[in-house]
Amino acid sequence: MSDTPPTISIHRQRTASGSKIITPQGTSAVLDGMKHNALAEVPDVSGKPDWLRVRVPNGARYQEVMDIVRGHKLHTVCAESKCPNIAECWGRGTATLMLMGSVCTRACKFCSVNTGNPKGWLDPQEPANVAEAVALMDLKYVVLTSVDRDDLPDFGAAHYAACIRAIHERMPDTAIEALTPDFQGQQDLVAQVLDAGLATYAQNLETVRRLTHPVRDPRAGYERTLQVLKFAKEYAPQVVSKTSLMLGLGETDAEIEEAMDDMRAAHVDVVTLGQYMRPTKNHLPVQRFVSPQEFARYRDMALSKGFVEVVSGPLVRSSYRAEQVLAGNNVGLSPAMLQSLGEAATSAMRC
Repeated sequence: MSDTPPTISIHRQRTASGSKIITPQGTSAVLDGMKHNALAEVPDVSGKPDWLRVRVPNGARYQEVMDIVRGHKLHTVCAESKCPNIAECWGRGTATLMLMGSVCTRACKFCSVNTGNPKGWLDPQEPANVAEAVALMDLKYVVLTSVDRDDLPDFGAAHYAACIRAIHERMPDTAIEALTPDFQGQQDLVAQVLDAGLATYAQNLETVRRLTHPVRDPRAGYERTLQVLKFAKEYAPQVVSKTSLMLGLGETDAEIEEAMDDMRAAHVDVVTLGQYMRPTKNHLPVQRFVSPQEFARYRDMALSKGFVEVVSGPLVRSSYRAEQVLAGNNVGLSPAMLQSLGEAATSAMRC
């Protein structure tokens, strides 16, 4: 039997993760980012704890956000990355919009976004559609992220900036956070996005130095991300700089502390810490489940190093409650609230 996965239309139901699909633009991609591989035989650490169980998405506000996103042909990192907080965030009327399509040119082993080569495709209506969606949701703070677009000459920087400017034109009082690709480290492209007008600039370190490869795509880099963050803060010191770590991939406390020190050396203001959750069996397995108490300890460690704020908890993702990130209270994630997040009986994260 051939090891090559079949080509399957994206419109067919129950397509297996790792299958080749055809996008609406006519290019091929791998569903959920990773082809079937030997990782599928490696189990997660046993004993998924109750605090990682979240409620199933529902409710009128959730449906309203879904209708806005679909009606404007937008993508969200909430859905594409199988975020466990989609019910809470969409229920509050917030969503993290993902620019430049749903196919990434990179294949990180933690990420479930489809991967392939979009061959230069961009939606020229996306800036207007993004601005309209932000207006309909009446957002005072919006997070924009994107797939990596190594197929574009400027890696998508001009399009990213156009979306930011379109929001400002339609909603001048809305603050914008950009969680960007690394633009292959080209500072002029980072500056182009910053010049469009941001409240927060984010680029995720994702994991500790030792685990950067294989966790991240070979084209990504620990030092490159730190260099991008440092340049962004030096170029636009008034803009909040932010990064994120996933925990549970096999890192040690010493490595976490080293990463925090490296972030501070790059002038990072805010760090978010969350539990790595395996999106499919073709992705890296979970090595450990980090308890709420450990996340609280890591927050204290980071605050002692001078971060303006540290958002730390099992279900935290880099854009989680981003509009509250400077409130100085771990965006309300008290031990009691962390415990309550685990009381629902159904997990929204299934491999």
